[in-house]
Amino acid sequence: MPPLYPVGIDRLTEQLRAIPGVVAVTLGGSRARGEQRPGSDWDLGLYYRGRLDADNLRAMDYPGTVVDPGDWGRLMNGGAWWTVDGVKVDVLYRDLDVVRYWTEQAELGRFEVDDLLGYLAGFPTYAVVGELALGRQLTGAPLQRPSFPDALKRSAPRNWRWRAAFHREYAQQHIARGDHRAAAALLTRADLEQAHARLAERGEWVLNEKGLLTRAGLPST
Repeated sequence: MPPLYPVGIDRLTEQLRAIPGVVAVTLGGSRARGEQRPGSDWDLGLYYRGRLDADNLRAMDYPGTVVDPGDWGRLMNGGAWWTVDGVKVDVLYRDLDVVRYWTEQAELGRFEVDDLLGYLAGFPTYAVVGELALGRQLTGAPLQRPSFPDALKRSAPRNWRWRAAFHREYAQQHIARGDHRAAAALLTRADLEQAHARLAERGEWVLNEKGLLTRAGLPST
């Protein structure tokens, strides 16, 4: 039988697992869900405890970029963009203590939304919990596979719908001033927030905004 993953990915996984502080390595994104397209990146989650020294990743000397933990914010944290044997690979740092905290908060129906580059509606803190739920573990100590909490099914839709209503109302103020471009941006954000609400109500994890409107049954054009 052919290997499950390219040789370069298998080798990289073991190299990452050997870094001090690393607990486990997971496969995420479309490849973990079996929804990849030709040329899709390989998204690897690097779960660690304590201090993670990014110089250990730089020493692997793969072509691309490596950043220090915290450079991309408190949740996205940091990672590497590499090309490994001709394959595009994204390595994302995940502090297990941070993930555990937001898992506990999600169980109580609590979450926050962070501003994050590439996201219009923002990045909910429970997305790092969803990564655990939807990811495929490749190596390391067994990680939790949480289900969507009932408390979050109740609280998240209300929160997202309040945000959507606020932005729709604010869009009308822009329209009244003739600023239709700003209004369109706010209305698009409100649609994404409505999509978050619908999917949370169904107990479905949302990790990013790709295809989010379609998943929620909202117009995407």
